[in-house]
Amino acid sequence: MSGLRSFVARRLLLGVAQTVAVVLLVFALTEALPGDAAVALAGDQPDPARIAAIREAMHLDRPAHERMADWATGLFQGDLGTSLASGRPVGQYIADGFGPTLLLATLTVALLVPIGFGLGVLAARREGRLTDRLISSVTLAVYAVPEFALGVLLVTVLALRLGWLPPTAVGYGTDLLGHPSALVLPVLVLLARPVCSLSRLVRAGMIDALASPYVAQARRYGISGTRIRCAHALPNALAPAVQQLARTVDWLLCGVIVVEALYVIPGLGTVLLNAVAERDVPVVQGLAVVFGVLTVVLNLAADLVAHRLAPRTGVAA
Repeated sequence: MSGLRSFVARRLLLGVAQTVAVVLLVFALTEALPGDAAVALAGDQPDPARIAAIREAMHLDRPAHERMADWATGLFQGDLGTSLASGRPVGQYIADGFGPTLLLATLTVALLVPIGFGLGVLAARREGRLTDRLISSVTLAVYAVPEFALGVLLVTVLALRLGWLPPTAVGYGTDLLGHPSALVLPVLVLLARPVCSLSRLVRAGMIDALASPYVAQARRYGISGTRIRCAHALPNALAPAVQQLARTVDWLLCGVIVVEALYVIPGLGTVLLNAVAERDVPVVQGLAVVFGVLTVVLNLAADLVAHRLAPRTGVAA
């Protein structure tokens, strides 16, 4: 227990340090972005006096370190700032886009876990046989296809040629649950590559675990194959798979920009694209901080779960 407490304490301190680094890096990178938000907001024919007034009203004329201090203070108080383009709170933008993104992530993970783990365990049990070679070949081939190419292919075949599914979510707004057919294609695209990587990780972990000395000793004791696979081999195979699953969830929640843009889904990726196009720096900063904190938290949780499942292996993250 003392070792576990020490591990948790170290990981928490590292998570806090990473979060602070994310906040500083996000502000520095957004400050380095080209262009001027005041010029963008002034219109097609900007007047110098109008630009100066906009900069003063939005505190863009203040030194960077003062704006950094105000922004960081607001973050610690739960205030992500105000949009330069609309005057709305950045938190409202994130809340509006989080629903569709969370829905896509939830559906993808709900299918990913049983399919990915099931294929990995099946391939490991049939190591070297036709089933194993077939699963390995198909997963490798699918993983090699870029998301945008797979998305365009599915739209062309299933939506435009066969007419089975709508090509995009245009007209549905954020009410995607009321139109489940609009979710099929984006979920398929989001599911394709994570299933491949997860199943291959589980397969490799199961094969290594089944070849280990303690599994051989369990077989000599007469323990059944099912119990060996489930109680001895699978927990050690799950440790790297859990970390991969955490990275996948992080990727899904942090705005899958390509998929949301392709299928016109109003999630966090779309909010980020619009903010960058409008040079709306507070929205970009707020989203980047949220994405960074999600990454730190999810990886921390994955490390703790992996350490609990297989403390002998350590943590790879």
